[in-house]
Amino acid sequence: MARDMSDKEILKMELDQLKKEVNTPRTAVSANCTDTIAFVEGLLPNDPLIKGVSDDKNPYKGDKGGCIVT
Repeated sequence: MARDMSDKEILKMELDQLKKEVNTPRTAVSANCTDTIAFVEGLLPNDPLIKGVSDDKNPYKGDKGGCIVT
């Protein structure tokens, strides 16, 4: 797409994008980190990567047989 555009058109497109971005509300990184940590810690008790999956709910474990290589 950019190959078919002139330098002037590309610069205008970049300027339009920067005009949109300048109005984006910003927050401090420290505030975002605090919120992210609180969110993750709130979901921690139900996280299968931390807690694990019980055998009865694990679709990959069971008496389905094994893999046979011939």
